[in-house]
Amino acid sequence: MKKITYFFIKTCPYCRHANRAIEELTAESEAYRDIEIERICEEENPDIVKNYDYYYVPCMYIGTDKIYEADPSQGYDEIRNAVKNVMDLALQE
Repeated sequence: MKKITYFFIKTCPYCRHANRAIEELTAESEAYRDIEIERICEEENPDIVKNYDYYYVPCMYIGTDKIYEADPSQGYDEIRNAVKNVMDLALQE
């Protein structure tokens, strides 16, 4: 199992969707609860953020691979599916 690195902004509505998805998925599956998710607030950690290549948040990496970067057209269901995909990949590693 690999760690997920999750970049977010506190006031971002898409990040709120991702947070909700993480909460729901971990409530539904014990396997998801075991995944380590390092949450990095973009505004509070510019020194870390500068080492990663992304534009939109939420953004999730496994190791050095960007697995998910939000698109402003996405609604909750699309974000939840993307977060689930990242979590599923983390379990496979």
